[in-house]
Formats: sequence, C-alpha cells, structure tokens
Amino acid sequence: MSETFAERIGTLSVDEVEWQEEAVCAQTDPEVFFPEKGGSVREAKKVCLGGCAVKEQCLNFALTNDEKFGVWGGLTERERRKIYKQRKALHEATGLQSL
Repeated sequence: MSETFAERIGTLSVDEVEWQEEAVCAQTDPEVFFPEKGGSVREAKKVCLGGCAVKEQCLNFALTNDEKFGVWGGLTERERRKIYKQRKALHEATGLQSL
C-alpha cells in the first residue's frame, strides 16, 4: 500500500518543505486545490499564478514526489503528467538515470 501525503511529508527534511510556509495556498481552503473529478481548478490556478512566491518550488515538489492529485504550482495533474513525461524522455535521451 502506498504511503499517504502526511506520511511522506513526515520523512522529508525541513529544507524540502520550508517553502510551504511562504505559500499563498496555506491561507486558502485546501479543497480549492483538490476539487472533485470534473470540478473547476480556476480558483486554485488564480491563487497560484496570482503572485505566489513559491509556485516553482511547489511545482518541483509535486513533480519530484509524483503527486497524482490536486493543483500544485499552478498546474493540474494532467499538466504535470505532460511535464513529467517530457522530463523522462529527456533523461532517457541523455542517458541520465533520475528525474
């Protein structure tokens, strides 16, 4: 069984998650970033792209940790999956082992 987000966060170093203290989403209802299937992500994107100082760290965290759900760094699961596939193809083409 895969570990939960809370369990995974508990295993990360302070440096890996301290950016979250500056995240605009920390003052926003979490349900905005995890809408039900087919729900709108407009509000979440507005929060992220409207001046969050750590959106790049957030997106990188989601890509590095293969977050499957929610809006992270202003991108949806589908948008992140596209970036992940592009990175994977680049790494395979250049012979690098890790993403």
